[in-house]
Amino acid sequence: MTQSASTECDRQILCCYVNHTSLLQITRISNIPNWYFERTVFPGQRLLFTAPPEAELEIHTSKLVNATLSDKILCSHLQVIQD
Repeated sequence: MTQSASTECDRQILCCYVNHTSLLQITRISNIPNWYFERTVFPGQRLLFTAPPEAELEIHTSKLVNATLSDKILCSHLQVIQD
């Protein structure tokens, strides 16, 4: 493992997002270069993931034939605090 890869892993935080809607959501991180993260989150489902604190989780809410960007949340605001 290179120094930069090790540093990049050390910078990741554990995050949690919950879909509180009754609609299907697609979550995506697109503001980090060379980073791919996209997950489908069902109504009421909890999503745990690791990401850099400066990553923005985009929330796309799906209605029948289209998905609309409904929110962007900094991952540092979704950080799970571990005791």
